[in-house]
Amino acid sequence: MTHRRTLLVALACCAALTGCTSHSPDGGPPEAGSTSPTSSVTGPGSVDSGASGPSSEPTPTPTASGGTRTAVSSPTVPTVRRCHTSEVRASLGPNRPGAGQSSFAIVLTNGSSHTCTLYGFPGVAFVNAAGEAVTPDPERATDQQEQAVTLSPGDSAWSTLAYTNPAVTGATTVTPAALLVTPPDETAPISVRWTGGKVSNTGKASVPWVSPLMPGNGA
Repeated sequence: MTHRRTLLVALACCAALTGCTSHSPDGGPPEAGSTSPTSSVTGPGSVDSGASGPSSEPTPTPTASGGTRTAVSSPTVPTVRRCHTSEVRASLGPNRPGAGQSSFAIVLTNGSSHTCTLYGFPGVAFVNAAGEAVTPDPERATDQQEQAVTLSPGDSAWSTLAYTNPAVTGATTVTPAALLVTPPDETAPISVRWTGGKVSNTGKASVPWVSPLMPGNGA
């Protein structure tokens, strides 16, 4: 009799426990702590599990102070591309001598309809009428600071071309027909008629040098 009463009590408890257990939505085995897929919890920080589809709003992320911030895309920083040879004009300013030095301004002007940038040294070569180099390439004044020069249409940048008068050093000379000027990072040069007279052709004395490009026309 005692054994039968114990069995009946056990069956009753089992039936009660089965009625309190939730099941997964797909009818599979029960999941511990699961709730009905249509239930909603209200209040601060609540989540409505009955919502359909992903949210289109940015996802808040926790911060060190306990609050939240929303991740947003960083704005694209605009950049100005460099000036190409086909977009600029080259010219040579007048000689501004001083203390036995000849000094010219090599001027590059933006002849295009959009803004572009020059940075660094122009390429410079003295050539004859056949386009052949007649002197070593001018040296670069690497002790001077390079800077980006942004040119709106019609704006100019300039570089100093200077050298000691060959008559002072007694160097042998040649009279170039033209100066080939190449914008920084370009390979195609622009030919400019040379009007500065004789220059050293030794590469040992009265060697010309050029500065980095600067804003303006050197006037």
